[in-house]
Amino acid sequence: MEILHISAECYPVAKVGGLGDVVGALPKYQNQLGHIAKVVMPMYRTKFLYEHDFDIVHKGSFGMGTYWFNYTIIKERTNKLGFDLYLVDINGLLDRESVYGYGDDTERFTAFQIAVVDWMSQWQHRPDIVHVHDHQAGLVPFMMQHCLGYRHLAAVPTVLTIHNAQYQGQMGWDKSGYIPNWDTWEWGKLDWRNNINPLACAVKCVRQVTTVSQTYLEEMRSNANGLENLFEYEKGKCTGILNGIDTDVWDPAVDTYIDPNFTKKDAGLGKLANKKVLCDEFNLDISKPLFIFIGRLVHEKAADLLPQAIYDSVYHMEGKMNFLLLGSGDANVEWELENMKSQLVGYYNSKIGYNEKLSHQLYAGADFLLMPSRVEPCGLNQMYAMRYGTVPIVRNTGGLRDTVIDFGDPGGYGIRFNDATVWDVTYSIHRALEMYSQPEIFKEIIATIMELDFSWETSAKKYIKLYESIK
Repeated sequence: MEILHISAECYPVAKVGGLGDVVGALPKYQNQLGHIAKVVMPMYRTKFLYEHDFDIVHKGSFGMGTYWFNYTIIKERTNKLGFDLYLVDINGLLDRESVYGYGDDTERFTAFQIAVVDWMSQWQHRPDIVHVHDHQAGLVPFMMQHCLGYRHLAAVPTVLTIHNAQYQGQMGWDKSGYIPNWDTWEWGKLDWRNNINPLACAVKCVRQVTTVSQTYLEEMRSNANGLENLFEYEKGKCTGILNGIDTDVWDPAVDTYIDPNFTKKDAGLGKLANKKVLCDEFNLDISKPLFIFIGRLVHEKAADLLPQAIYDSVYHMEGKMNFLLLGSGDANVEWELENMKSQLVGYYNSKIGYNEKLSHQLYAGADFLLMPSRVEPCGLNQMYAMRYGTVPIVRNTGGLRDTVIDFGDPGGYGIRFNDATVWDVTYSIHRALEMYSQPEIFKEIIATIMELDFSWETSAKKYIKLYESIK
């Protein structure tokens, strides 16, 4: 089959969160299964763009409301990522360094989708599957089926993967003119609560909807930022497929970001050496267990709980641990975390921002990973951590529930808690200290989690089976 993935992110071209990791890995594994998977995304002005060679494969133009845009499609020349990568360039909209955060994001991603559909409409053949990811590609199925100039694409099966239902791309009906000449009898597919809602529109139009864990699929029917009734109504075409991780990239045996490399057999010495690098750089005590957090400092990740949870843990547990955080997001949380450095010298440190190398070092050198998320559709960090022998401490939600079994349960290896509260986080840290104080048990748990298989092979096969069911 030929599968076209349409996404706003793809690692390592441009990544903000888990969406980028998934789109950077799933197509590669689908190709390894003998299919032809391709990715098309915006041409942001990122480091990847300037360090690789591209060929121009198409030029076109389109109208969007009162605007007229020229666009260019370029293709990465060497197939470096393990699949064909296409970038869409639209001057004035997509020629920026960051992925999101601009006042005209609605216009940017609507134009991106129009360009992709317009380009696809001129192919001499049709892809077997068009697979769209999140709301930034959510209007594509509607345009393929109900825009008058593109209806010859209507028979192509479409699939939507929802990586986070909280973000839906809503826009007012005053922007309905952005969508190329469309059948107004179909306005109901665009509408949700008197707005155009690209995510809801995609759910209505595609043949199959997937989300990134079975538990999150169930949770969306009660917590989906206003789309709960839609997911209940459309549950017959919804499937949960757990994300995998790219085990070529996330492998402590060959990871070029860490030193030394290690395997399960020498994990004790390997992790200790990587821990020493971190403790030396961030003024922490190597003899104590190291707790880390990696991610966006936002409400969704419960990052606002971290300052108080860290204070309480250090003071009430006699400073028996270290904390090291990497992330960025809410300015108030960033300020609190930075201000804590001078108050918890030797027990705590942080790095505000995004640093791919440091994130790998943290997974390799840490003892425990904190993930107190209020919402976590799948979560990849806990899988990365376990691949590197770092024990996850997670809230019992979404994909965290599907991938981490509490060590108090039969066959368990991690720590789970129920509520996103400071109390639950600190109590879980206390449980982690108990685990750490039993070296033989802790060693067995590390060996167990490093053997768990979270690779993409199984998930990629499930996607192929799903595609075959709708062809």
